[in-house]
Amino acid sequence: MDRTLFRFLQEKKPFFQDRFFYLPQDARHCFFSESFSILPKEQPVAIEYCSGNGQWILDRAQKNPSIFWVAVEKKWKRASQIWNRMSTMQLENLLVVYGEAHAFTRHFLSEGAVTEAFVNFPDPWPKRRHGKHRLIQKEFVDELSRVLKKGGKITLVTDDPIYCAVICQEICSSCAFAPEFPEPYYITEWPEYGSSFFENLWRKKGLQIHYLRFARTVQNSIVAR
Repeated sequence: MDRTLFRFLQEKKPFFQDRFFYLPQDARHCFFSESFSILPKEQPVAIEYCSGNGQWILDRAQKNPSIFWVAVEKKWKRASQIWNRMSTMQLENLLVVYGEAHAFTRHFLSEGAVTEAFVNFPDPWPKRRHGKHRLIQKEFVDELSRVLKKGGKITLVTDDPIYCAVICQEICSSCAFAPEFPEPYYITEWPEYGSSFFENLWRKKGLQIHYLRFARTVQNSIVAR
């Protein structure tokens, strides 16, 4: 990335260079030609939302070079850190998206484009009045059902038991997904899943981690715009 990016950040215009994509907050004003494609067509695509400092997805991308990975992070410092580490590691199968998860999914992912999605430690926004800010809501679940291939998986990880229940309710209420784990639809240990900054942090604080996984069950259909 060069000074061009910082000009686009100041002007709040979309920017795409060297597998770094900046999506301004108001995605409605982001226009690209129909030929613009942000994802490769010849590789399966896995996307991680709430990528944090990138520890989890960088490890996954390094160990799974046949998959094209997408890290979505809305905080600049974290997104730039992922890109810098990606460049240092010389990873060619990772795209960093600096922008809001719902907007990116809605405006820049096509139907059935994603094989697997991960949401690692989304902000639970625990206060009732802040619930509207939660990522896992019906509108976002609908978009996930649109972009995931039939049989595709979505895995969600949280340390917050209340948010875990909310996630279960939101996704189970969609006819497009079926839980992979028996009731209460989560497991608390998954050694091979991989680690992240927040997973390590919350475990050190003695918190229990909840892993939820759902499968895309019915034929994809375009969500009404």
